[in-house]
Formats: sequence, structure tokens, C-alpha cells
Amino acid sequence: MLKKFKVLLVIASLAVTLSLMSNTYSRYVASSEGNVALEFARWQILVNKSDITDSTSSTLEFVPVIDTNNDNVAANKVAPSSTGYFDVVIDPTNVDVSFNYSIELSISNSLTDENGNPISIDDLKITEYGILPEKYIEGEDLKTTTIDSLTSTITNTMIYENDGFKPFTIRIFFKWFEGTKENETMNDQADTIVGLAAANQTVSTVEKIEGTDETTQIEEISNSNSNLKLSAKINFEQYLG
Repeated sequence: MLKKFKVLLVIASLAVTLSLMSNTYSRYVASSEGNVALEFARWQILVNKSDITDSTSSTLEFVPVIDTNNDNVAANKVAPSSTGYFDVVIDPTNVDVSFNYSIELSISNSLTDENGNPISIDDLKITEYGILPEKYIEGEDLKTTTIDSLTSTITNTMIYENDGFKPFTIRIFFKWFEGTKENETMNDQADTIVGLAAANQTVSTVEKIEGTDETTQIEEISNSNSNLKLSAKINFEQYLG
């Protein structure tokens, strides 16, 4: 009888122990579901108010400002000794990551000679750039950096900070070198060819005079829509450190 009682007591104790272990184990496997809300970093870049976000590379043309300190050249025209600039306004307000940018600069024109061949203006060069201070007043001195004439490229890295980015303006300067031996490669004749092409001045060969065997040279002069293009190929990419 006593032996049976001990057996029953052991079984009861084992049952209680298993019940406690089950409750304890259930506490370690209890679970629930939750959501963590994260916002994607923004990536929208405007250049001179144009949204270029959808393109990894954009080539934009800019309107130059010709300096008016040369009394010997007509307003808003370029000629030997002319200087000027154009602005690239970058607005990364809607960007939430650090990024790199590069601006590849070039100058082109629509001038051609009498045979239709393009005319190069080698002495017209992009020279330097500066970033306008936030409260810049036109006419103030601006700290500038020389642009490598071989690459004609501006590069920089913008590091994201807690207050985000603000729009900024890069002012790019150009000059038609004249009378400086270290930079001038075109002689007076080459400069004159550019001027004639800009006026679209062409000279016909000969024309026979009606009713005779004589010929005469006829000079034809007409105005053209020749223009100068300052282009900037701009690339942006996320900076990963």
C-alpha cells in the first residue's frame, strides 16, 4: 500500500513539474507581429530649374553674360579680348544623400567657311569658376578656381548634413584671349576669318558680263544667325564614402 502511494506521489510530482516547464517554455516562444516605417531617401535634382532626375547625364545650354567693360565691342557680342560668364544653378533641396557631381564644359559655334567647313575659335576658352556665396551681391569679388584647359571639368562632393542641402550657383567664366603670348594661338588673320564668317561674307568666283567676253568678281554680303553655344554636361551620382 505504501509502495503504491509513493508511486502515485512521484507521478503527481512529475505532472506538476511538466506543467510548470510547459508554462515556462511558452514564455520563451511567445511572439507578436509589428511594423517599422522607413522613408526612402529623396533624389531629385534641378539644374537651372530643369528637372534632370530621370537622366543619369544631361547636356544643357546656357545663355552667356558678356561683360560690358569693353567699349570697343558692341553690347552682347564676343570678339577678341571679350570676357563673360554663365551660371549653373543646382538645386538639391530634395536630395537626402551625399552625392558627387561633375560638369564637363565645352564651347561650340555655328560658324563655317566658304566651303562649309567648321571654324574653330581656339583662343575662346573657359578659364575659371566660383561658387556664389549665399548673400552674394553682383559686382563683389568672387573667389575662383582655375579650370584645367585639358579636361574643362568641374568636380565636387556634397556631404549630407542634418539641415539638408540648399540651392547653390556655380559661375563659370570665359575669355577670348588677345595679346597674351602664353594663351593666344590665333593670329590676326584667323580672328578676321571668324569675323567674316559671323557676317556670312562670301566672295563669288567670277561672273560673265552679259553680251561680252569679260568677267567680273562679285562680292556678296549677307547677315547670318551665327551663334555661340556654351554647354555643360552634368553628371550626378550618390556618394558612398
